[in-house]
Amino acid sequence: MKISIITATYNNEKTIEQTIQSVINQTYQDIEYIVIDGNSSDNTLKIVDKYRKRISHIISEADNGMYDALNKGIMKATGDVIGFLHADDFYPESSTIEKVEHTFKVYGTQSVYGDLDYVSANNPQKIIRKWKSGKFEINELKKGWMPPHPTFFVLRDVYWKYGFFDLNYKIASDYELMLRFLGKHKISTAYLPEVLVKMRWGGKSNKSIDNIILKSKEDYRALKNNNIGGIYSLFMKNFRKVGQFF
Repeated sequence: MKISIITATYNNEKTIEQTIQSVINQTYQDIEYIVIDGNSSDNTLKIVDKYRKRISHIISEADNGMYDALNKGIMKATGDVIGFLHADDFYPESSTIEKVEHTFKVYGTQSVYGDLDYVSANNPQKIIRKWKSGKFEINELKKGWMPPHPTFFVLRDVYWKYGFFDLNYKIASDYELMLRFLGKHKISTAYLPEVLVKMRWGGKSNKSIDNIILKSKEDYRALKNNNIGGIYSLFMKNFRKVGQFF
């Protein structure tokens, strides 16, 4: 299987190199790596350019945010499977994508997901929060369950059949997409019980009170629009996070 990995970046000069290296150092050979840059004004593009021979496609232009950039990457992707690795994230092992591909082959599903560690922005070796997904049950969506989006690998055909990221969501478009795929359209999935991605702590959704409020509103709208749940689901989605710190 050919696997397309998409990185959206904007002014990430401090972290983009580790992200790129974690992709190009994978043992799995059939990887199409796509970097979508939002017209960075720092040294991000200079760093990306160092690895141009190892990157299949580089696009740098103004966009309407991360989800718009990811949609551009999906449009460009030619792989059987699409995955996302954000510019603050990295794969913990060189065999990560090899394991993902093996899981697709073993289970024959339309998607694969795993676990994620949040790590310190200044010390990536320090784990702050462990997101252990567990096996998927569709009823769990109503109880606030979701897989970590950076670990969610999906067949490319699914995007073309059921849609890309909805740009009407500014912060929660990834959550809406997973509800749409797993809940509304009931695509098949398999759980790979390993940490697939390390994510630096301090994402957009938690940067301010305003963003937290907006995220909650968008999460609720995503639940209702996909006929998954409501206030209880939203409460449980946030409550589940508490145990991930211990």
